[in-house]
Amino acid sequence: MATPRVLILRAPGTNCDRETAYAFEQQGGSSDILHINRLLESPGLTDDYQILCLPGGFSYGDDIAAGRIAAGQMRHHLFNALESFRDQGKLILGICNGFQILLKSGILLPDNSQTGPPATLAWNDSGRFEDRWVNLETASDHCVFLNGIKNIYLPIAHAEGKFMARDTDTLTSLESTGQLTLRYVEPERNGRQLSDDLGFPFNPNGSQANVAGACDASGRVFGLMPHPERYVDPTHHPRWTREDNQEINGSKVFQNAIDYFR
Repeated sequence: MATPRVLILRAPGTNCDRETAYAFEQQGGSSDILHINRLLESPGLTDDYQILCLPGGFSYGDDIAAGRIAAGQMRHHLFNALESFRDQGKLILGICNGFQILLKSGILLPDNSQTGPPATLAWNDSGRFEDRWVNLETASDHCVFLNGIKNIYLPIAHAEGKFMARDTDTLTSLESTGQLTLRYVEPERNGRQLSDDLGFPFNPNGSQANVAGACDASGRVFGLMPHPERYVDPTHHPRWTREDNQEINGSKVFQNAIDYFR
């Protein structure tokens, strides 16, 4: 097909839209940055795109809670358009604040009104904003965006990134269906992987099951707290002058999305 088109949706307070657009363009996509008000006026604009991305930042200043206001707009005014977008076989990505919006709007994980949302993202256990690099490992091959990725090293920057399922049964169900696709891990030491019971700072926010990202049942709607768009060039690595870094960087996430339509 022709060059895949990517819609980068921003709101007041979004601040990673340009970096994310660039990351998609690096892999051969064509990116447009659109204010959410334009989509509220004309939801049919999504018909012109194959990929929708909600980038990181602080939409509406994170008033009430991170991503809550934008999530309300999505839920009450754009839900049908986004469901249709997904059901046409297209891709949706939420990064950091975008992950918070996807979860709280019910687009990523269906919300049963009788029992409430299946999961949310709460305040970090540290009680503060965490800005650091983390080691990550894919936990299933269910997600389109993580195809071919086993381990990855990415930066995080958030205050509300603690993944919490509604209850133990919900967490078990999401794990059994391969939807808890990305986990925080400790770096290998002396050739062995350390305990899965991570503490701070390896699990930077206290997420249940060390969850750093999750996808919907189709594997085409994906949200993650780390920022892949902030590591798309070797010079973005914090030790790029001192180490020969061979690990997959964030570019692969965007490459997978573009390649999906090739």
